[in-house]
Amino acid sequence: MTSYDLTGRKALVTGGARGLGAGMADALARAGAAVAVADVLQDAGEQTAQSLRDAGAEAEFVPLDVPEEASWAEAVPKVIDALGGFDILVNNAGVEITSLLVDLDPADMKKMADVNVLGTALGMKHAFRAMRPDGPAGAGGTVINTASVAATIAFPGIAGYSATKSAIDRLTRVGAAESGKLGYGVRVNCIYPGLTPTAMGTQLAEDCADIGLFPSPDEAAKAVVDLTPLGRLGQVDDMADAVVFLASDAAKYITGTGLSVDGGMGM
Repeated sequence: MTSYDLTGRKALVTGGARGLGAGMADALARAGAAVAVADVLQDAGEQTAQSLRDAGAEAEFVPLDVPEEASWAEAVPKVIDALGGFDILVNNAGVEITSLLVDLDPADMKKMADVNVLGTALGMKHAFRAMRPDGPAGAGGTVINTASVAATIAFPGIAGYSATKSAIDRLTRVGAAESGKLGYGVRVNCIYPGLTPTAMGTQLAEDCADIGLFPSPDEAAKAVVDLTPLGRLGQVDDMADAVVFLASDAAKYITGTGLSVDGGMGM
């Protein structure tokens, strides 16, 4: 057994049906955790959970619409019942809608705030209530929020997304302070992923070209690489490995921090 072994842990990954979330769910399962894949995309989520089971993991799909309080109230008991506990929450669900500030659509801004900020805050709320000593899981645990390199840099076209991901940084730190002060036994951290060629990352590059910031999606991606000291885009496993680290005993004295996983772009 190593410090990164998660055998016996019970994890819930929001936005777990595809992209970074699916990669995080897979990495947690390979480290030994039982995993609940949570998403609004039921078919994709079921397929991801089944692929984890096919690989020998204990995995379930749980429907979850993160900005809806009632959805969390239904999902968390299902996770505890299905997995036999709950001690890791990965608040990964998020949306990005590219726009210049002069063209900002209030409805798009509200959607990003609802999913990225409110969804993360509700996840922390229900994780705390479940994991604290008087909760139905009651063994403490860890919350890992997905912020973004967009919270640490100024890149055109993503003002709304940057604002909501910056809010996740503050939620993380306040949550860690409250958990420690009130004796919940829950560590709270976040990661700042760099641009990764998932469906969301690819769409961002295309959108930046569409609104005239770059001549092509490839040029948009190149601009990111040029700003990155390691000279490449991120990969899903780069982000997933960071989540496993923060969930593990190797990070047992780490709380209230943000881990940049961006190849140095945001330094």
